[in-house]
Amino acid sequence: MNSTVTDLSTVKTSALRYLSCLRLPDIVVLQGPPLLGAAFALRQFNAEVVPPLCILLVANVFLMAHVFTLNDWSGLSADLADRNKAAATFTARGVERRGIGRLTVVLLAVSLVLFSVLGAIASGLALAIAALSTLYSVRPFNWKGRPFLSSVAHLAGGILHFLLGYSLGNALDGRGLAIATFFALIFTAGHLTQEIRDYRGDAESGITTNAVMFGQRRTFLASLVLFGLAHLLLLLLAFRGIVARPMAALAILFPLQIHWSLKTMREGFSYGSLSGLRARYRALYAVVGLAMAAALLVAKVHA
Repeated sequence: MNSTVTDLSTVKTSALRYLSCLRLPDIVVLQGPPLLGAAFALRQFNAEVVPPLCILLVANVFLMAHVFTLNDWSGLSADLADRNKAAATFTARGVERRGIGRLTVVLLAVSLVLFSVLGAIASGLALAIAALSTLYSVRPFNWKGRPFLSSVAHLAGGILHFLLGYSLGNALDGRGLAIATFFALIFTAGHLTQEIRDYRGDAESGITTNAVMFGQRRTFLASLVLFGLAHLLLLLLAFRGIVARPMAALAILFPLQIHWSLKTMREGFSYGSLSGLRARYRALYAVVGLAMAAALLVAKVHA
């Protein structure tokens, strides 16, 4: 009896240790694009759409967990050398590199099995996202350390991620691609901000990100331009009726982000100030996403 209890306690401790290695806040944030994709595509909300939406959500949790564990597994040496990241590495939490490698494979396998239930298009899109993740994280590709290619991976990945949900209710079309581009621009701009935050550690490890190659200020301005393009695209989509016209009002939030960005520039791009900026604009885009979801829900319930 005592042996059984001890074994269960060991399993629980090990499971919690592995769970602590997952980037849960990032995984939660990245549930937004595919769920909004599904919301834009589904013609109505009823009991029939609940099962596929639940499968989409669970499958995407596993897929995003795979993307992050693969990145952490492949980038362990650089993360250990970065004083801002070393304490958060999986080895610092008592998990070996081999264990994370196995977990990465299992997460992808479970994700692909679940996406296969949703059909060939969803499976293909999930595979494409996993392939981009490999190109970005794994040597000899290492797009993370290749200027422009790292942004290409995030732009393409952001589009595919939205379409993953959009494919539930629609064949892939121009409307879906146009809306997906809005989210992809935000995703790409946000990643540039992350590169600026990680500039010092990446430079010391010889990782030539956009920020290392072109400098923090130029990369920051490029990030802000991409955020601005996303809001201009939202206005265009609303005025052309591709999304509901009231959604154009969400663009009024962008000046708030500009204010935060200028404050961060004045503070000199410290790790703390950039982390604060990231948290604030994530909250801002969470509001944008929730407003879109609410508008779609009201429209389709009354359709």
